[in-house]
Amino acid sequence: MRRFKFLINLVLILFSSFILAQGPKKHFDEMSYKELKALYHNNIKDVKKQLFYANAYLSKANKEGNSIEKARGWYLLSLLCSGEKAIRYLDSTIYYSKNLNDMKYPAYAFSRKAYEFVYKSNYKEAIDNFLIAEKIAKKNNIDFYYHVKYSIAVLRSEQLGEVNEALKLYKECFNYYKEKDVRESKYSYAYQDVLFGLADAYKTLHQLDSATYYNKLGYKESKLTKDFEYNTLFVLNEGANSVEKKMYNTAIDSINKALPRIIFYKNSENTLASYYYLGKAYNGLGKMDKAAENFIKVDSIYNKTKKITPEFTSGYLFLISYFKNKNDKENQLKYLSQYMFIDSLLQTDYKELSKKLEKEYDIPNLILEKENLIQDLTNGKNRFYWEIGLLLSLVIITTSFGVYQYKIKKRQYSKFEKLIYESANSEIETNKPIKKEIKSIKSGIENIGINQELVGQILEKLNHFEITKGYLSSNITVQSLSDAFETNSKYISKVVNTYKGKSFIQYINDLRVEDALKSLKEDNKLRKYTIQALAIEFGFNNSESFSTAFYKKTGIKPVYFIKQLEKINEA
Repeated sequence: MRRFKFLINLVLILFSSFILAQGPKKHFDEMSYKELKALYHNNIKDVKKQLFYANAYLSKANKEGNSIEKARGWYLLSLLCSGEKAIRYLDSTIYYSKNLNDMKYPAYAFSRKAYEFVYKSNYKEAIDNFLIAEKIAKKNNIDFYYHVKYSIAVLRSEQLGEVNEALKLYKECFNYYKEKDVRESKYSYAYQDVLFGLADAYKTLHQLDSATYYNKLGYKESKLTKDFEYNTLFVLNEGANSVEKKMYNTAIDSINKALPRIIFYKNSENTLASYYYLGKAYNGLGKMDKAAENFIKVDSIYNKTKKITPEFTSGYLFLISYFKNKNDKENQLKYLSQYMFIDSLLQTDYKELSKKLEKEYDIPNLILEKENLIQDLTNGKNRFYWEIGLLLSLVIITTSFGVYQYKIKKRQYSKFEKLIYESANSEIETNKPIKKEIKSIKSGIENIGINQELVGQILEKLNHFEITKGYLSSNITVQSLSDAFETNSKYISKVVNTYKGKSFIQYINDLRVEDALKSLKEDNKLRKYTIQALAIEFGFNNSESFSTAFYKKTGIKPVYFIKQLEKINEA
């Protein structure tokens, strides 16, 4: 739920080249880059003219052999198109500006490329390009560095569902901008962006008072800087937050104030969001017809734009149930089919939707219900046989599920027993002699291309690192360890890969998990800690990363491990 900047429509480059060839070439050759760039920006609503001036700019740069101006020329062209063509132009910008240490390029180009990949739902490439842009900008353009950091936060929050991770980035940006003059145009928009990101993240995490705080702060700032569109969005976002607080009448009042202005700004994404939260508010008040009316508008906007995020899909669940209760099978089938279609599109892009489906509306039941509706609508087959078939299916599914759960529990307990009764030989590898380890994998030394003496030094330092439990530091990275070892981070990675048989991250996580296993067995006080507290105790940043690493190492979750230890202790 955010104000996005849309790309300008694509126009043929060849057409503009033809115009340029016919124009007064000498006149434009005599212009400065600053003048050509001003002409480009002064014709923001005339794409043909912008193409003309961008090509004139690039032609001048090519004629003079000026690399940085070539980079800028290609960047100007990239702003006028999208998709693969834009990416090709941006690659040209990167090619001509690399190693020039310019304040803007190639950082701007990598950031723009990342957005192009976002529009293509290629989030891996988007993240890669954002990270490169961030790294470059950190050296010579700290303002743009935080601009990119904010972009990464938006991607993680809205596209990947990683809201906790995004919140940390928003806070970093907030701490940077609050030291600036946020009423100046240079920083006001970026600051309000961050305030909105914080409010939206806290709303998603159901920390509603914090969301209200940042919505109010954003409302105040946008009013002072006369950013009327963002002012409207803060009103809308607080309306959505009021829905989560179950203050339904307040929510309806806020959203109805914001909606006309959002429609005026032709912001289809937030128009959809407005109708969605109105639907939720009316549902909370028990006004089912009004709720259905608004959720139907959500579907109508989706049909026009073909854009929706998992946040707004639960309205379809309401419509399916609503029309089922009215015995309106035609509309029930319509919204059931639409919901399943959207699910099929989003599952590859959004991690959380499959969990949402399992929790709120089991997929097998959706399929069975859809087939039944089609059957009833087309040939009206006997309901009795359908019910018998469904009953048998449920019996089979329930039995199969029971057997499946039994096998899982048995397998989990088997893994738990192995962890409890494993021999002393499976302890942390810090006790292995370094020289013996080097000799036993001598062939590996030749493969990784590192001097044997240096390998020995690194292994000795790793041994000390393991003995002193340096891995319990939550901010340990291969770079920080290489700084501490006074060596190259690539050497550490290669040594860990070869002699530990795993990646650096896996190496650190395995050490932490092994330490957790040993400590939890020996210290019953630790078993009283929450998973979050245990995560911090053993060097992880959050409970999710701790649970994931624990499961990857042991095959069971830490909650299960602790529970079984307590049972043994009680016995």
